[in-house]
Amino acid sequence: MPTGLRFTDKTVLVTGAGSGIGRTVALAFAAEGARVAVAGRTTASLDETVALIEQAGGTAAAFTADVSREDEMRGLVAATVDRFGSLDVAVNNAGVLRGRNGTPMGDVAVADWQAMLDINLTGVFLALQAEIAQMRTQESGGAIVNIGSNLGAHKRIPGAAGYQATKAAVSALTRAAALDHIRDGVRINAVSPGASATTMSMRPGETEEERAERMKGASPLGRVSATAEIAAAVLYLASDDAASAVGTDLVIDGGASA
Repeated sequence: MPTGLRFTDKTVLVTGAGSGIGRTVALAFAAEGARVAVAGRTTASLDETVALIEQAGGTAAAFTADVSREDEMRGLVAATVDRFGSLDVAVNNAGVLRGRNGTPMGDVAVADWQAMLDINLTGVFLALQAEIAQMRTQESGGAIVNIGSNLGAHKRIPGAAGYQATKAAVSALTRAAALDHIRDGVRINAVSPGASATTMSMRPGETEEERAERMKGASPLGRVSATAEIAAAVLYLASDDAASAVGTDLVIDGGASA
């Protein structure tokens, strides 16, 4: 791996790294010299991410973990440090959207509400606690980036109450944790994407071509964001270039919430 890159000899942990934004973020960190621990619940997709990183000359390892379980998040951080020697950056990306699009809040299934709370919010809380516990012991501290959403704190739409509530809470949790732990040497920020080139932005039965046509009128930018554009924002906030960014919630949504 070439020297002079922003994350040479750094260890980065990415949750939800088996696909979509998480996979792109993991690949981007590896391309900039990081040793990447990719985490999620599905072994096969994580192994695919590791293979892509290794094919490009990078270093990565896969770890299965459920972000909603405290013991598994503590174990994930311990396994990452045992494998690579440190935890310098963490990206808490795991998230779900449950239920049918457009379901009014009064009709949301309690099971769907609970699943989004468990993964989108409690999962970030548990990840933060495990990551901070390690980073505050390191002389170099660390940087954490939580993946939020433009829906919730920045914009609301009908029919997504549960998802928006959890993502708004991620924004608030990020800011509170950032204030609590910056003096520990742990710098915490968030990136809040809008519609991006993942399956989550597609309506049921919609093709990529149909989504592209819809987005011409639905977004000021006229298209979804590429996952690489989201990754670029994550890497910026995790890097020394953003050393004074503390508690930032960086919205990348093509102007949808402007």
